[in-house]
Parts: sequence; structure tokens; C-alpha cells
Amino acid sequence: MAIDHHDLAHEFSEHREKIHLLKMENAHFAKLFDEYDALTKEVERLESERIPVGDEVFEDLKKQRLLLKDQLYAMLIA
Repeated sequence: MAIDHHDLAHEFSEHREKIHLLKMENAHFAKLFDEYDALTKEVERLESERIPVGDEVFEDLKKQRLLLKDQLYAMLIA
């Protein structure tokens, strides 16, 4: 089973430079970015290792990641 990678650079490739700049200059963006990255790695680990986890737990992780992604995107286009 192929795992889709959802790191921010893949998700918003047109904003790579701004992502880097905000990570360096905006502590709040950097914190949200780190949280998003950690959640993405956890979701991808659960998928790739086929770790048994309840659908509700898995969906909650994905919803948290989506909320962070929306917040990060809002900061990128501001």
C-alpha cells in the first residue's frame, strides 16, 4: 500500500520559500508547523506499519492535522 506524504512542502509546494521564512521568523508558525509535522509522521507511521487503531482515533488525528493545515495555510496567504 502506497502512503501519501502530507508534509507541508508537498501540500503547498508553491509556498516553499514562505514556509521556510515563516519557520525562521514566526514562533507561532514554527510551533504549528512542528505540531503538523509530528501528526503527519504519526498518521503515516500508523498507516505504513498497519498498527491497529480504532477508526475514531485515526480520524481524530487526521482532523487535528487538517485544522493545523488550515491554520498554517491562512498564515501563508496572509
